[in-house]
Amino acid sequence: MWPQLRSVCSGSRTICRRGAALSKPPKLTANANVSHFTQSAALCAPTSSALQYRQHGDPSQVVKLEDIDLPPIGAKDVLVKILAAPINPSDINMIQGTYAILPDLPAVGGNEGVAQVLEVGSLVKSLKTGDWVIPRDAGLGMWRTEAVFSEDDVISLPNDIPLLSAATLGVNPCTAFRMLSDFEDLKPGDTVIQNAANSGVGQAVIQIAASRGVNTINVVRDRPEFTQLSDRLKAIGATHVIKEEALRRPEFKELLKRFPKPKLALNGVGGKSATELLRHLQIGGSMVTYGGMAKQPVTVPVSALIFKDVKVRGFWVTQWKRDHSKDERAVRAMVDELCSLIQQRKLTAPACTEVGLRDFSKALESSMKPFTSAKQVLII
Repeated sequence: MWPQLRSVCSGSRTICRRGAALSKPPKLTANANVSHFTQSAALCAPTSSALQYRQHGDPSQVVKLEDIDLPPIGAKDVLVKILAAPINPSDINMIQGTYAILPDLPAVGGNEGVAQVLEVGSLVKSLKTGDWVIPRDAGLGMWRTEAVFSEDDVISLPNDIPLLSAATLGVNPCTAFRMLSDFEDLKPGDTVIQNAANSGVGQAVIQIAASRGVNTINVVRDRPEFTQLSDRLKAIGATHVIKEEALRRPEFKELLKRFPKPKLALNGVGGKSATELLRHLQIGGSMVTYGGMAKQPVTVPVSALIFKDVKVRGFWVTQWKRDHSKDERAVRAMVDELCSLIQQRKLTAPACTEVGLRDFSKALESSMKPFTSAKQVLII
């Protein structure tokens, strides 16, 4: 297929690309007709516009918008049009070279996003033209206009869910889902306490917990717009929203008398914030660390270990996905349940700012600012 496509576009590849691939796509609906994309891709898609970096460093300096060649579509591959892709902290860390896993350079940024299938290889069985898909694992590079992926590298979603919900499904909601499911047997009426409650993971924790009848105590850093933030988190299901300094005040003990002490604590900050969460766990409870925004170690009081027998664990959703790469049922069940919550309007996308691909510099800069509650999403 691809040799013929290349001969059609030879001599005018740049003109074709800018006329077809960079034009604004029509709004997609559940029954969206993909023929517009299929024709433009079939005639003029030997290259893809991508946000690529050739060395590690400051994202604003090393990420460039470039045209890169697309490989031929193999028998078990799919050609996809990327629809939307967020900028997550892990994306920034990868570009900086500080993340636990790093792709070979040069690399296309973006570990998360949603794409639409334009064409499938002859042996592809699980996907068809028009399907929406998200990456199964990190490192695919979603900050681009088109891509050729292996069938096994993606998983399908219903295309009747909101675009932003689909684009932000693969990392934060999956992290929240697993932490609420795998470490403690939470029942309706139980309590979870978490810091970084306004983060993407924190907002997903609030909504998934609320759907299960689980109370949440949500800790955020003090800020000028605290009241507005508190109201927004309560609107999506938060039981209580408090400032970090409130954890050390007597009135917090009074708050805990209204329902059971937390069985599970979720730590995305580290440092003193994590220690405060530990202090309020019930006997035998668990603290799960999934992030370290404070860049400070987690200090565990000896008394918490001896007298309360707390469990201190860590979680990384990328590792979970890799450990379950052969367990299609576990991955499918998680994605299906999350999509069902979205369809029931019990799980919404975090606050997002939509940015065009060509405005990526502004989006990268905004994503690295402190006290940022809105996730930057590249609309491609």
